[in-house]
Amino acid sequence: MDNQRLLVWAAFGMLAFMTYQAWLQDYSTPPTAEVIANTSEAPVAGDESADDALPGLPSTDTNTGTPSLPAAQVPVSDTTEVGATTAGEIVHVKTDVFDIEINTAGGRLQRATLKKYPVAKDQPDILIELLSSDELRFGSIQSGLIADAGDGEQYFNAVMTTPAKTYELNGADEIVVPLSWDNGEGVRVEKRLRFSRGSYRIDVEHEISNGSSTGWRAAPYTTMKRFSAPMDRSMFNVDTYSFDGPIVYDGSKSEKLDLDDLQKGPYQINATAGWAGGIQHHFLRAIIPTADEQNRYDVSVKNDLSTTSVFGQTKTIAAGDTHTFNTTLFVGPKDQRQLESIDPSLKLTVDYGFLTLLSNPLFWLLSKVFSFVGNWGVAIILVTTLIKAAFYKLTEKSGRSMAKMREIQPRMKALQDRYKDDRQALSQAMMELYKREKVNPAAGCLPILIQMPD
Repeated sequence: MDNQRLLVWAAFGMLAFMTYQAWLQDYSTPPTAEVIANTSEAPVAGDESADDALPGLPSTDTNTGTPSLPAAQVPVSDTTEVGATTAGEIVHVKTDVFDIEINTAGGRLQRATLKKYPVAKDQPDILIELLSSDELRFGSIQSGLIADAGDGEQYFNAVMTTPAKTYELNGADEIVVPLSWDNGEGVRVEKRLRFSRGSYRIDVEHEISNGSSTGWRAAPYTTMKRFSAPMDRSMFNVDTYSFDGPIVYDGSKSEKLDLDDLQKGPYQINATAGWAGGIQHHFLRAIIPTADEQNRYDVSVKNDLSTTSVFGQTKTIAAGDTHTFNTTLFVGPKDQRQLESIDPSLKLTVDYGFLTLLSNPLFWLLSKVFSFVGNWGVAIILVTTLIKAAFYKLTEKSGRSMAKMREIQPRMKALQDRYKDDRQALSQAMMELYKREKVNPAAGCLPILIQMPD
């Protein structure tokens, strides 16, 4: 028994070390500029490619429809990758959980730092960045409108205006960052990003006011990009077992997409009440569009740059009318409480594997205890105590059974010596001994088997 415990603790120690090494690999200080310059595979923000052409609207004259792309075309790119010649200004947004940088060129989220999550406990000043403009950690989220010919490209590349360059939550419960643009012909777009206290949710609104004399057609889109380096498949790398990549929910089931498969061709579906995201170990970036409309989801990988796009339905805003497109973003840790408050299906991004039936109720209990004590370490100790108390009777019975087995051990040995050449007689004699002494050999193993998943 002692040897078994030693092996278990050794295995736990090795797993902890592997997890720590993977964590340092993903979130340690980025390489210096000299190293980046020598890396030919690193995607460069601002690199223009013929494959990153802007998709057009459907040719149909109907008021609503889902934008379509040619089968081999890559989804909409970031503002910095569609040939923008004018760099926007940086808007800083600071909440109790976020430090965000927004580029006024299209209102792109180009940096997101999580204030409460350092890379390591001994490096509290180095925080995790889920969005970044650094080449080897490149990540961004661009949202906007695909409009009729001419207006679309002008909107993507235009520098939007905002009343201030710094927004801080301070004592408020929420803060709204307004960005505006107009096409000079009476159409005005106001983009609003809403941040709330303690939340990793970002609500994005695009309000279109059509002051022109004709209708104006547009469709919402959100594109999320991330540099995805090839995964080391070594058996000693925890990334081999922890999924890191895109995930899409089609309204009924979720699907994790393999980066190697995406290199061969893009993934495209139309779905209602779906969402798309990118998992990075314990963290998530997700796009959650309006649930009651059909949207198109495109995911592709090119030169280790993964692109996830969500396209909404086209609307015609009549002259003198206004219309608002709404999208929700999530950029943060996989906090199940926050995820389920946005959409219950987002909990699918937390994968417990084949132990889901046991892990879900245990996590629910752990969360309830944490809500009272406010400390995860104390919560784990209390939940462990509760589990031990629940299985006390089984453990007690197991102990008694094992004690009786030790008492009859000499007689069992004697029977084995007597019937060493007759296996059938030995089995019959052993069963009679167990029955006479009221001993059940399996009783000592059952509690251990039940508590093994814990």
